[in-house]
Amino acid sequence: MTRTDPTDVPRPDARLHFGVFFQGVNHWTIWSDPSSGSQIDPASFLRVARTAERGLFDAFFLGDGLRLRESEGGIHELDVAGRPDSITQLSALAAATERIGLVSTSNTTFNEPGDLARRLAGLDLLSEGRAGWNVVTTHNAWTGENFRRGGFLDHADRYRRAEEFLAVARAVWNGWAEDSVAGSVEARSWSVPGAVGRVRSRGAQFDVDLTPTLPRSAQGHPVIFQAGDSGDGREFGARNADVIFSAHGTDFDDALAFAEDIRRRLRAAGRAEDALRILPGTEIVIGATEKEAEEKARWVRLSQVTPAVALGIASRLWGIDLSGRDADGPLPAEDPVVARDKGTFGTRWVEDPREVVARWRAKAGANGWSLREAVIELGPQQRGHVGTPAGLAEKFARFVRHGAVDGFNVTPYLVPDGLDDIVELLVPELQERGVYRTSYTGTTLREHLELAPAV
Repeated sequence: MTRTDPTDVPRPDARLHFGVFFQGVNHWTIWSDPSSGSQIDPASFLRVARTAERGLFDAFFLGDGLRLRESEGGIHELDVAGRPDSITQLSALAAATERIGLVSTSNTTFNEPGDLARRLAGLDLLSEGRAGWNVVTTHNAWTGENFRRGGFLDHADRYRRAEEFLAVARAVWNGWAEDSVAGSVEARSWSVPGAVGRVRSRGAQFDVDLTPTLPRSAQGHPVIFQAGDSGDGREFGARNADVIFSAHGTDFDDALAFAEDIRRRLRAAGRAEDALRILPGTEIVIGATEKEAEEKARWVRLSQVTPAVALGIASRLWGIDLSGRDADGPLPAEDPVVARDKGTFGTRWVEDPREVVARWRAKAGANGWSLREAVIELGPQQRGHVGTPAGLAEKFARFVRHGAVDGFNVTPYLVPDGLDDIVELLVPELQERGVYRTSYTGTTLREHLELAPAV
């Protein structure tokens, strides 16, 4: 094996950062394996968070959602469903952990900035500066039906609202001066007169007039995560984010191109190139040998894309009910129903179904694939890395030292034990190469990520 030569890379001292993404609703988490645990039992959240902390991860990243996925007018029962309120769950974990960051996915489309900023500030204080906020937007009326105003926002409007939302939130977090609280018991008042500022903001989305109720935390305010991959999303992240949670971390060239694009946008926004961290989401499958790792990865994919899941995905693509078909048989002979949109998952298939089906048929015919195999190979993909601990450590060292990523947000394929191999086998290999911390050197999430102080 060829070790990475530190004299031949642009960032020889760079260190890899790990987060763990507890997804919630999805079919990528294998619920049917005997070792799988509950997705909603607090013990599962605690087990994952403590394992990540033992592995010196930067953050526990909790997916959130305001509505379960639906199909054909009912709950989509093939998904693993676990939707606790993220701030409530992370507040409980704050008391049961010591160092790991706690990142809440919270929506700007269906929240209000004054209220959400206050709740996130509460988590940040409770955890002594370990909170983060994954700023997400939602465009579909399917989720909006939960709310009295209903409706949705166009793509560009989602980011305009998010930017205004974040500006108000930051004003709330910065409303208390550093010396707002009296420094001695002899002071005439508990709070210093005039030190708590009022937040007044009137814009296209919000008309706010409030007095912040909480001081800044040990890290200033929550670390801002962002995951949009469109042009608008990348621009928003470059202007506002501390961390970008990307989909570009499997192929080295693709990851490097994405990172260089973000750095270009950072420069254009007047920010330093190292002002944020790029942590692609990834699945990691580890084996003692490359062959064993590939065999395990095949088992993982077959367990994720069961016959029922394969038929569900194909039904969505074809626009017809295929639940009674043989998933291990050929692709359906019918043409897809293009105009039909029954709200499966609240979205439409992104591409023209006719073009996708034609491509699937050509590939399946050339390779002799069944419908299920076509879904596994060509359907929605779970991005990831497969290999031995030493091989993956070398691979990840190359990614981080060449500036393609700053780390990975790991999605375990099993809960709650899916991080064990990473912590026990991969982390020591990374540490041996000097590309991963051997202990926490700070106490806040901002310090873990080696970010500049909050402003």
